[in-house]
Amino acid sequence: MRNKIPCSAERLGLLDPQMIQAISEGSAFQIAQKYLTENRVRIGEADDARITSTLIGNSGLYEQTIRLKDGHLLSQCSCALPEEPMCRHCIAVLLESYRRDQPQQSRNPRVPKGSKTPPLASASLNGNASVTQWRAADVKLSDAMQFMEWIQPATKAIQAHQQLPDAPTLKGSEVSIWIETIRGLAESRRESDQGSTRLTAEIRDRETHVRRLSEELRTSMDEMKATQTTAQALQLDIATCQATMAKVAELATEMIAHEEQMRVAAGELLQEGSPFQQFADSVKEIAQALKEAVRPSP
Repeated sequence: MRNKIPCSAERLGLLDPQMIQAISEGSAFQIAQKYLTENRVRIGEADDARITSTLIGNSGLYEQTIRLKDGHLLSQCSCALPEEPMCRHCIAVLLESYRRDQPQQSRNPRVPKGSKTPPLASASLNGNASVTQWRAADVKLSDAMQFMEWIQPATKAIQAHQQLPDAPTLKGSEVSIWIETIRGLAESRRESDQGSTRLTAEIRDRETHVRRLSEELRTSMDEMKATQTTAQALQLDIATCQATMAKVAELATEMIAHEEQMRVAAGELLQEGSPFQQFADSVKEIAQALKEAVRPSP
């Protein structure tokens, strides 16, 4: 990330914590103070207008470059945090720079002449002389060697997601802070891996549940389609039955009318003296005559 902030300070060391806090997000400033307390900031090269540094964050090692140019404060960090106008890592670097720029009498007593304590290292940046203050200069060579012997198996254990080996006991040495920081990072990674495993298992269970629900939904949709087909067939049958019943009703009406006519005709046929009755009487008489005719004579 890269940000540009108006700044009236003549040099970076004049930016005190109050000024830094005024242009920082509250949560980012608090985390930066924690980084400062835990001694995670390592300033590489620094002068009045430029600082290059590294910081051990919760998820890895990040690099920062902070410059003071043309009345503006330019900050750049290798992290991807969206904090504005500066990330927590650059804030921690500015706090560390201010602390280092304060009078050294209370923190770093003057080294007596003839002492074997090494002086502060000097370096240059683009040809401009600058002073680089390294706390690592106070680390004993024996402590550093023990740390190097420990860090190799520790790195392999971290890569293999295994328990870290026992660390050397270096009380009061800055190397112990390095070891504790690495332990904290390994523990954070272990917790993150465990959380990731749990989330993966939960996601797998959710996917199984979703697949089961999807299958049940497909089955329900198939059943609903079959039910719709059956309902449509029943509707056709009902329509056919209704049409048939309408025709039956019409036939019944016609039969009732014909029955009435037949009753009238039958009544007329059975009346005394009707043509049908006369015809019947004639037939009866002819039959009687024929019967008499065929009867043998005595």
